Amino acid sequence: MRGYGFSKFTPTELPKGGFDELLKLFLELLNYTSGDAGEALAWMNELDKQYGLTNDEYGMGDFIDELKQKGYLDDDREGGGFKITAKAEQSIRQSALEEIFGKLKKSGKGNHRSPQSGQGDEKNAERREFEFGDSLDQIDMTQSIHNAQVNHGIGDFRMTERDLEVEEKDYKTLTSTVLMIDISHSMILYGEDRITPAKKVAMALAELIRTKYPKDTLDIVVFGNDAWPVTLRDLPYLQVGPYHTNTYAGLELATDLLRRRKTSNKQIFMITDGKPTCLKEGTKYYKNSIGLDRKVVNKTLNMAAQCKRLKIPITTFMIANDPYLQQFVRKFTETNGGKAFYSSLNNLGEYIFEDYARNRRKNVR
Repeated sequence: MRGYGFSKFTPTELPKGGFDELLKLFLELLNYTSGDAGEALAWMNELDKQYGLTNDEYGMGDFIDELKQKGYLDDDREGGGFKITAKAEQSIRQSALEEIFGKLKKSGKGNHRSPQSGQGDEKNAERREFEFGDSLDQIDMTQSIHNAQVNHGIGDFRMTERDLEVEEKDYKTLTSTVLMIDISHSMILYGEDRITPAKKVAMALAELIRTKYPKDTLDIVVFGNDAWPVTLRDLPYLQVGPYHTNTYAGLELATDLLRRRKTSNKQIFMITDGKPTCLKEGTKYYKNSIGLDRKVVNKTLNMAAQCKRLKIPITTFMIANDPYLQQFVRKFTETNGGKAFYSSLNNLGEYIFEDYARNRRKNVR
């Protein structure tokens, strides 16, 4: 008789004592507790009871003391308990970057390639003969010497202009990005936590830009019934609210932020799991969660068209599989001329990084 045999699952990647291993778990738990240090430590205590994370030489009390000594944790004098520090916030961003973009190699000045090659400042794979006007730093001396040896021989070695080989370089571009994050209630509905991966991606992208593309700008906008900007320091504490989805307000704010940027390349990344369901009219809110409300949808599409006129492409990362919702995203993308990815939570970060780093758009003059 064929069948399946089941055995007890024993995790193999849980830390077994030591500050560095426990710190990784602590930083990960802070993502799920929205920066609540006390709740994260309570979870760690429960995990310690179940899986024996600590040992007789190093206990949870030692870990908490070391968190304070090393500047990750402070006493919360107002509310009691503990609160994380700026050092811990930065460590959360770095941890998210390592998790999502861990395979990235460090490089020099961080800007983006454009499709225009020539006397730029970033090497590409193209090679050609030297031409008048090429700068000396473009000449590949190793290959040029090799060419001279092949062309003239070692016994009568000489180098001519025809032996020189030049490396093509790409012009770099600056990019201003607004990352929009949906914090409507549906981001935690149906037994699936969608807000935590979205936050981690935002933190990783922010840390990537800060370290690899320091000349670029990143603004982060959250949207529910309304839309408002958040800072890097706000991200670990971000929570879903009892909100509808006012996509129009998010796009309007994102566009206003990009208008202030002096860069030629501008783009919006939007992470959402649903359709627009809300508009603000004066001081009141117009809401309809049933179906695709024509009034809400048309105004949102008008905003997408306005972004197109301003040469601001919108890339939508749809983290829901409902064909009905995807139908709206396709129409939205067609109106803006942008792109859409129907992404799972597991590969959301990879999609966003690939689209950000590729940056195939031409400069807008």
